[in-house]
Amino acid sequence: MKHDTAKRFRLLPAQSRTGRALYLHYGLDPEDYETNILLADGVAWLKSESVIRTALGLGFPWSLAAVLLVLPFGWRERLYGLLARNRLRLFGRSDSCMLPVPGQEDRFLT
Repeated sequence: MKHDTAKRFRLLPAQSRTGRALYLHYGLDPEDYETNILLADGVAWLKSESVIRTALGLGFPWSLAAVLLVLPFGWRERLYGLLARNRLRLFGRSDSCMLPVPGQEDRFLT
């Protein structure tokens, strides 16, 4: 959220009623959560594609992630899997989920 200064993206917990309904609508297993799903233009983008498309929406310098599109899809997915498996070691762990602070309520769908 701190990098989305244009406020283009909204967040939704997968565990919410709306999140579960969207999982079912897009044919995803509501009990096996994907860590990152981007819903855009009626399409559910998953994993590496979600990350790259989100980065593009954040603008420079995040949009430089578009260079990853030159990699074959399978390679991007393997790279995403490697980073996802090691994300806590690479980026740290939080003791709690992020909750909206006053003024951020409009950034969450539920």
